[in-house]
Amino acid sequence: MATMNAPTMDRRTGPERRSVLREGGRSAMSALDYLAMALLIVGGLNWAMVGLFEVDMVATIFGPGSPAARLIYVLVGLAALYSIYTTAKLAGAKRHR
Repeated sequence: MATMNAPTMDRRTGPERRSVLREGGRSAMSALDYLAMALLIVGGLNWAMVGLFEVDMVATIFGPGSPAARLIYVLVGLAALYSIYTTAKLAGAKRHR
């Protein structure tokens, strides 16, 4: 005979919570995720400035065509590629549930 207070599945271990929190309560985003997000924000704001005011802030700060400006552009591009990879990985994980 089953008792009225039979143990049930703990809500904190449901799949919807596991996608948000890792073990120990840490965020599911890694330091690389935060870095990519910051670079994409910088790149997006720079493109907004180019489109609205014809001012390239990266080139203004570091000099047009300078190695530092080129490095920033490359890092923003790599962050975009990483974000595409992460998005595809998340979409695939959601499809297989």
